[in-house]
Amino acid sequence: MNQNRPMATLAGRSRKIRAVAVLGTLGLALAGCSRQAGPPPAVAPPPVPVTVAVVEAGPVPLQLKAIGTVRACSSVLVKPQVNGKILKRYFAEGDRVAAGQLLFSIDPAPFEAVLQRAEANLQHSRANLLRDQALARNAEADVKRYAELVAKDYVTRQQYDTVVANAEALKATLMADEAAVRADEASIRGAKLDLDYCSIYAPIGGRVGDILVYPGNIVKLNDTGLVNIYQVQPIYVDFPVPEQYLTMVREYLRIKPLEILATIPDTELPAERGRLTFLDSIVDSDTGTLRLRGTFDNERGVLWPGQFVETLLTLTVEENALSVPAHSVQVGQAGQFVFVVDAADTAATRPVTVSRTVGERSVVSRGLKAGERVVTDGQLRLVTGSKVVIREEAQAEKPRT
Repeated sequence: MNQNRPMATLAGRSRKIRAVAVLGTLGLALAGCSRQAGPPPAVAPPPVPVTVAVVEAGPVPLQLKAIGTVRACSSVLVKPQVNGKILKRYFAEGDRVAAGQLLFSIDPAPFEAVLQRAEANLQHSRANLLRDQALARNAEADVKRYAELVAKDYVTRQQYDTVVANAEALKATLMADEAAVRADEASIRGAKLDLDYCSIYAPIGGRVGDILVYPGNIVKLNDTGLVNIYQVQPIYVDFPVPEQYLTMVREYLRIKPLEILATIPDTELPAERGRLTFLDSIVDSDTGTLRLRGTFDNERGVLWPGQFVETLLTLTVEENALSVPAHSVQVGQAGQFVFVVDAADTAATRPVTVSRTVGERSVVSRGLKAGERVVTDGQLRLVTGSKVVIREEAQAEKPRT
């Protein structure tokens, strides 16, 4: 048995050597095949589907946007001009009233009595005036007669002086009577005026607010508030603009009236048109803004006091301004840019300067030329030098499946 073990060991080693030799031969063969095949050729990426728009040159308005507050053109707290009891009300809360429309009536009975008394006093004063005028005429005639008699010594000088004094006294009485008549006439005018004040009319046209008194209430002269009236046609809209636009607004306002559009947010109502009528005299140092005011006819009654609206002030219209869709402008680390597509349908980035955005279009002051094509959709897959295939806008809007 000891002689057979070396023989078995030699046989096993021989089998291992043959296996290693076979594996080495296969490895050399595979390596040779690999060197003969070489690397696979590079495949060009497919073109990126995008939508494009043409850079347009045309008139674009220069506008300022802001959030404004609607204010009544004027508001009046109606108060009574006489003391008395409210008899009747002739309107409902929230009604629109016209200037001169009857609102309230106050019990006129006390004022009618005062008027009747004043008219009676006037009649009495006029009667006294007529009586004293007759006496004065007679006294004047006596003076003339006594002047002739005293000249002929038919009467004494003392009698003549008494007649003259009586005539002078009657003249003074006539002056007092005339003054009494004028005073009574003034009392009648005052009584009629107080009687007129028993009917309370709307001083302005507008919309009434809460009713503050009701029939049966006692009101006091110039003290008790009856109702508020807010004038809403025309109506004001106040809105702020940054102070850096002050000089620009003043310059364009000197050239022509400036139009303002007021739109109610989250509604489909058309914008109300107005005009700029007021610039505040000071800039708010806390906010750095200047308060402007627009006046609107508000014929449809859409604008309401206290309401918030979106305002759009048009300063001028810039002719031949270059504009692109606002969503074509991208923002990178170096600033704003767009992808421009050349005639070979190759995209490249182009830095641009956007001066302002009007609606859905951005006005480009530098970086583009009219007629160039910019990418409006598909920018995320683009780099400079990417080939593109242009899709129609309608196809770009279809949802991907």
